[in-house]
Amino acid sequence: MYDFERPLKIGIRGSVLAQTQTQLVVDKLQEKFPNLNVEIVIIKTSGDWKKSQGEIRLSEVEGGKGLFIKEIEHNIIEGTIDCGVHSMKDVPTFLLPNMGVDHVIERGSPYDAFVSNKYKSIEELPKGAVIGTASTRRQAILKHMRPDLQTTIIRGNIDTRLAKLDEGQADALILAVTGLERIQRDHRIAKIFTMEEMLPACGQGTLSIETKKDDVAVRSLFDAIHHRATGLCTVAERSALEALDGSCQTPIGCFATLNGHEMTLRCAVYEEDGSKHYYEETTATITTTKQAHDLGFALGSKIKPRAPKTLFA
Repeated sequence: MYDFERPLKIGIRGSVLAQTQTQLVVDKLQEKFPNLNVEIVIIKTSGDWKKSQGEIRLSEVEGGKGLFIKEIEHNIIEGTIDCGVHSMKDVPTFLLPNMGVDHVIERGSPYDAFVSNKYKSIEELPKGAVIGTASTRRQAILKHMRPDLQTTIIRGNIDTRLAKLDEGQADALILAVTGLERIQRDHRIAKIFTMEEMLPACGQGTLSIETKKDDVAVRSLFDAIHHRATGLCTVAERSALEALDGSCQTPIGCFATLNGHEMTLRCAVYEEDGSKHYYEETTATITTTKQAHDLGFALGSKIKPRAPKTLFA
């Protein structure tokens, strides 16, 4: 049982979105446990983009995968904080030993948004127009949809990216709907892509709580607010990613839905130039975490032999 005499220390990044998302978790915790005191610990991560590094991929800075998570994870292990709140789509496929992200709250919108001051949709963009996104998945899909367009890497928090759009650095941006909604910038959305147009990233729209697997007391708090259906869906998605050896820098879309006990899982791997993609979907009755894991792993394993090995390098 958790000792309510001490505050629960939650480590997060310092962005407005990170703080807003963490408050969603805190509100749910304090609704269940009114006597719980929570201390938010802002941890600066090497994954936070710095202008001095230029517009380069995070995979090119300090070795790649999991930069958003690394310092927070080490602080949990060292005991500086009890847990971390992450956007699930940023969580590496493989975590450090004894770490888990098996608690989530109910998923927000998983979809991608087209944001532009001049154009209402990607179809309206003129030939040669520039779309800003740092996601290899979005870039590959955009190149498939409109090979005549240009993509540019635009980083920073949501407001920074929107400011760059307003300054004319791009004609449009592709951003996650849920992030825009959570910081009340959804009025900037011109169009929301359907799942058929742009398959979401693994875990997109989901908030996860990372804890040590053997920290029974802390995990008992999150057991009380865990959203089971969202959890099963993200297990299936992450297991497909695991089978593919994918990361947040691999152009992969993966999205699960659960209707009662019937899960439908869709997954696609994209050639970076948009020329081809390798898609599979499956439906099965899912009632346990193991079943969700096995479904995702089997689907990812089915796709991997068809896709070029260079995509997973």
